[in-house]
Amino acid sequence: MTPPATVCQRRWNDPDAVALRAAMTAEMRQRYADRLADPIHLSDAQAIAPTSVAWTGVAYTADATPVGHAALRWRGADLELKRMYVLPAHRGRGVAQALLDAIRETAGRLGAARIVLQTGDRQPDAVRRYEVAGYRPIPVFAPYDVLPYSRCFALVLRPTLTLPAKVTVPA
Repeated sequence: MTPPATVCQRRWNDPDAVALRAAMTAEMRQRYADRLADPIHLSDAQAIAPTSVAWTGVAYTADATPVGHAALRWRGADLELKRMYVLPAHRGRGVAQALLDAIRETAGRLGAARIVLQTGDRQPDAVRRYEVAGYRPIPVFAPYDVLPYSRCFALVLRPTLTLPAKVTVPA
């Protein structure tokens, strides 16, 4: 069976990555057209510093058509999932899962404690996909805390070690 897509690491400014982010921005601008102050209306250069990106992946079909995108940037000990997107004609075919698998593998290899992300209230399909993949709701974190419709999630990769309280042994 042929996989739905192969995810390849690319530079942030790779033409395929740039084109997929532009397609995502166009779609999100339509979904959130009545929220002009939303950061989705900012260009990539304004919203994400390219130097903050730790990894960019592009999903390709068997015929080398770019159909999906995701990126990771450091946020403390966590990696933040940014610009996860699959072209509408390729949704429901396993491309998003291929991207999420590549993201999880990359984040683990890079030593992240968690993968965190933010999405909006008009993206229920994304929320379902993240929940199915094991991401759990977390409090909204900055800078998204100024957006009342933000939904934030995390996937724990490396559990925090909790040591038992110090025990005093009588002499």
